Amino acid sequence: MHRKTGARPASSSARERNPPGHKGRPETVDQKTRAALKKDKFVTTTTHGVEWARENRQSLIVNGGILLAVILIAIISVVVYNARSEAASVAFGAAMQAYQTPLAQSAEPVPPGMATYSTAAERAKAANALFLAVADKYGMTPDGRTARYFAGLTYIEAGQSQQAEATLKKVASGWNGNLAALAKFALAQLYRNTGRDPQAIDLYNQLSSRPTTTVPYGLAQLQLADLYQSEGNADAARKIYASLKDKDAKGAAGITAAEKLNTTSNPALPQQ
Repeated sequence: MHRKTGARPASSSARERNPPGHKGRPETVDQKTRAALKKDKFVTTTTHGVEWARENRQSLIVNGGILLAVILIAIISVVVYNARSEAASVAFGAAMQAYQTPLAQSAEPVPPGMATYSTAAERAKAANALFLAVADKYGMTPDGRTARYFAGLTYIEAGQSQQAEATLKKVASGWNGNLAALAKFALAQLYRNTGRDPQAIDLYNQLSSRPTTTVPYGLAQLQLADLYQSEGNADAARKIYASLKDKDAKGAAGITAAEKLNTTSNPALPQQ
C-alpha cells in the first residue's frame, strides 16, 4: 500500500525567514530594537561631546573670551568713530563759516557777533588755521579729509604757494578719488599761476584720462584748452574744442566748446 502523500511541512529555516504574520516579507529589526539602537547612538554621541568639551574647556573659554573682546572692540570703535565724526562736522562747519564770512567793505550784512575781515587774504588765513585744526585732529573722518583740501585752497588765497602745494599734493594722493581730483584741479591752477604750465598740462591730462564726479572729462579738457589758448597755441585749443563739441554736443562742456570755437574762428573786429 502506498502512503498518502500530503503537503510537505515547511522547513525550520523557512519558518525563521518568514515568521507568521509577515506573509513573505524579509525579517526586519522590530521598532523597540531600532529605538534602542538610536538611543545608544545618541547617548554615545552626547557622551563624546561632553568629554570633548570637558577636555577642551580651557580652549573654549579662551576662544569665547577672544570673540567677546573682538565684538566689544568693534562696538566701541563704531561709537568712538561716530562721536569723532560728529565733532569733526561741527568743527568743519565753524571753519566754513569763517571762510564764507563777508568782507568788511562788502555790501552784504554781517550777523551780529561774527568776526569780519578787511581782505580776502586775511579771511583765508583765519579760515586756514581752523581747517588745519580739523584736518590734524579728525584726519580719519570725511570732514577731516575735506578740511585738508580747503586748507590747501586757503593757503593759495593767503599767498602761501609752497604750503598750498604741499597740502594739496597730500590730498591728491589720498584714496578718495573725488577729493583727490579736486586737489589736482586746484594744483593745476596753482601751477598756471606760478608759471609752471607743463606741470599743469600733465595734471589736466591725468584728470581727463580718469574723470570723476567732481572733475568730469569736459571740465578738465576745457581748462587744458584755455591753458593752450593763453600760451598762444590756438591750434591745440581749437582741436580740443572741436572734439568736445562732437562728443558732448548737448552737454555743458560741448556747448561751451562750441561757443569758444565761434569766438576763435570769428574774432571781433577791431574798433575804429
